[in-house]
Amino acid sequence: MSSDTSEQVIGVLLAGGQARRMGGGDKCLLPLAGRPLLVHAIERLGPQVSALVLNANGDPARFSDFGLPVVADPIEGFAGPLAGVLAGLRWTRANRPEARWIATAATDTPFFPRDLVARLIAATGGTYPAIALAASGGRQHPVFGLWPTALADDLERSLEAGTRKVLDWADRHTRVDAPFAPLDAGPEALDPFYNVNRPSDLAEADAFLAALQR
Repeated sequence: MSSDTSEQVIGVLLAGGQARRMGGGDKCLLPLAGRPLLVHAIERLGPQVSALVLNANGDPARFSDFGLPVVADPIEGFAGPLAGVLAGLRWTRANRPEARWIATAATDTPFFPRDLVARLIAATGGTYPAIALAASGGRQHPVFGLWPTALADDLERSLEAGTRKVLDWADRHTRVDAPFAPLDAGPEALDPFYNVNRPSDLAEADAFLAALQR
């Protein structure tokens, strides 16, 4: 992981979703090219941040092989990705108070950029606190974001008041987008934020991975 302390960022891998289209269970433990999707996410985000945390609900013991702190949503019920953002912010303020940001990434998106965090920070232009979200193909990807720890209390109040959509909350603050170009994956361009939603997507992702490694 990065040893640069000038902009300490804690990475938060979001795995708190219900994976209904996959039949439930932990989507991040499904294999891609013989390794869990979670391992692909760890290998991409880990080098970009000062430390990694996994946001997941239920028994944390099922993730013990990955060596990451596991933090559950601090809001009762399934409150969506903002609850995972708050979990990461709260963990960071308690355990890494020197860090000014967390960076979130989904664990079902095996091709997200290896320079994600640097480009999100650059997009803020030095503004703090500001929220930076990844974008591609003309749309935002709200689970791939840079979140200031200074906004933790405001996010908690908003969640308690019923806010669930990421952009509903983010747009109340200074928010910027960081655009990312498609990846060259053979005969077709690949959105770097391609995510695995259905069982058939795993086979497609396996083909994309092979093309990217050529």
